[in-house]
Amino acid sequence: MISFLETFLPIVIYILLIVLLVVGIILGIRSIQTLNKVDKVIDDVDSKVKTLDGIFSVIDVVSNKFSFITNKVVDGISGIVGKVFNRSKDDDDDFFDEEED
Repeated sequence: MISFLETFLPIVIYILLIVLLVVGIILGIRSIQTLNKVDKVIDDVDSKVKTLDGIFSVIDVVSNKFSFITNKVVDGISGIVGKVFNRSKDDDDDFFDEEED
């Protein structure tokens, strides 16, 4: 019985190792095929994104100009408001100065 197991078990182990090697090779080939498909999809998406770069650059320029214009308008309005409030403080100071005399 022991001699049977000594001859039979190595054969079973070798057969299982061969099956494992074949399965590993098949999985490797499938993964390479999948990576090739993913690479094609990524190249396609990249080419489509590059076609939109022009639109995004135009949007960027327009938003920068709009931001510049709104900053100038806000600066102008805040300057006018600041002058109005500073003038009213000057008038109030003159009023208090006249009362003390």
